[in-house]
Amino acid sequence: MLADMDKPLDIAAPYFETDALRQELTTLFNAAPSAQEARAQVLDRLKLLVADARAAAEAGLNADGNGRRCAAGLSLFQDELIRLIFDYTTSHVYRATNPSDAERMAIVATGGYGRGLLAPGSDIDLLFLLPYKQTPWGESVAEYMLYMLWDLGFKVGHATRNVDQCIKLSLADFTIRTAILDSRLVLGDGQLFAELEQRFRSDVVRGTARAFIDAKMQERDDRHRRSGESRYRVEPNIKDGKGGLRDLHTLHWFSKYFFGEGVGQALVERGICTADEVRTFEKCEDFLWTVRCFLHFLTRRPVELLSFDVQEAMAERLGYKRHGGLRTVERFMKHYFLVAKDVGDLTTILCNALEIQQLKTAPGLNRLLNPLSW
Repeated sequence: MLADMDKPLDIAAPYFETDALRQELTTLFNAAPSAQEARAQVLDRLKLLVADARAAAEAGLNADGNGRRCAAGLSLFQDELIRLIFDYTTSHVYRATNPSDAERMAIVATGGYGRGLLAPGSDIDLLFLLPYKQTPWGESVAEYMLYMLWDLGFKVGHATRNVDQCIKLSLADFTIRTAILDSRLVLGDGQLFAELEQRFRSDVVRGTARAFIDAKMQERDDRHRRSGESRYRVEPNIKDGKGGLRDLHTLHWFSKYFFGEGVGQALVERGICTADEVRTFEKCEDFLWTVRCFLHFLTRRPVELLSFDVQEAMAERLGYKRHGGLRTVERFMKHYFLVAKDVGDLTTILCNALEIQQLKTAPGLNRLLNPLSW
């Protein structure tokens, strides 16, 4: 067991000494006969770095069984890797010798990556935020970085926009709105990102809670239809199924949309939920992230379905033992279904409190509050 289980796993150390790596990449660039050859050598070095970090993440997960800690560590590593690639790109490939106001950029994590949690097979969602007056420099840097990340094997969802474009698209598309709701600055121009945050709250969020609720509830209904209506499916989807991570994300989004932060102590202080309910949320989230990270490492793919062929191996990796006449796999799946039920109960409780205090007239919540829907 590691001493502090609340801290993200530092999977970068001892592989990621940032200053030394920057110098190493600079040496590779200067010694290479061409920029193309330098890129190939840098890519090979970064592939080793990624492989070492993933091995450290898996070893840490096997040692402490804490999937949320593993996911936070993978996110921190991704931040450092993106900073390293940006530094290489802007120092050697697209160097702005006389930077102007137009040659600014904020690289923003959105979606799940914006929440600071990455499963081993998670997509990397990035927003390259540029100023209103742009030069070819910004798009060139973004394109070069994206190709580096793709060649390293990452699945990257991306957009290159200015603040006005982000606001306009957020108003028209709830998927984009939700992604920006979870955004955080990885590196670059803090002023640009602060403007996005301020405009998003004032121009998009304010006065639109009812529309957001309805959109997310419709999204939830569609997701449950695709993955199966029952939370007791014998092969559950740990991400999109009933009682899965997406249902916890929905609570997180409601809390952040209404109060500017996720489910936690602030909601207790506002009387939205109790400390016990927050602990239940965290316990369910920890369990589901642990299952998800173990599953991705076991299959070496971004698998979200707990199919029959992996359940027994998952039970063994998670440390379940035969007891009380139940086999290890039976104990694991029984625990999974109890957690899924807790997620459903918690969703009803918290959304009921939000309805009372924030959205008494929101019809979208009535479907969620109907016990038959869960």
